[in-house]
Amino acid sequence: MQNCIKLLPLALKCQQRTISTTAQLAGKRNFRKFNVYGKRGTRVVKEAQQTLANPPVAIHKRGVRDTGITVNGQYVEIQEKIPDIIVPDLTGCKLKPYVSYKAPEVVQSEFTSLDLFNAVYSQKIIEDFKAGKLQADGNAAEPSPNEQLTPQEALQRARKTGSDIF
Repeated sequence: MQNCIKLLPLALKCQQRTISTTAQLAGKRNFRKFNVYGKRGTRVVKEAQQTLANPPVAIHKRGVRDTGITVNGQYVEIQEKIPDIIVPDLTGCKLKPYVSYKAPEVVQSEFTSLDLFNAVYSQKIIEDFKAGKLQADGNAAEPSPNEQLTPQEALQRARKTGSDIF
């Protein structure tokens, strides 16, 4: 009898504890945090995406841009929208694709407009000054092709592909 009295509080505690076999959210999940593109929607929605010009649910393209447009129901490729990857020929190149962590750090100052002026025009101005080929207003008597450019031509050359290669 004494043993039964000792086990009674233990038996009561066991009855209070329960184990639930259902999910906490009762079947509700936040599907917005799972990126499962193209998997949701009924068969009718997927058929509408394929056939309609403006489907009710847009087709997810997974970050890939179109290379053309749809005109009168037909897809037209635009050559300018197709990426053109230019890869240089590296045969005979002595450089390796690895830079050691032991390599010294290169610290280079910002390339300013004064540096650009010194790189392009200063040597010609010094030579013209020493040779006496400057006019009274300081312009060159025999200007170089770079000095004869108009501002529009200079801007067009600066924006041209490959102009950053010296």
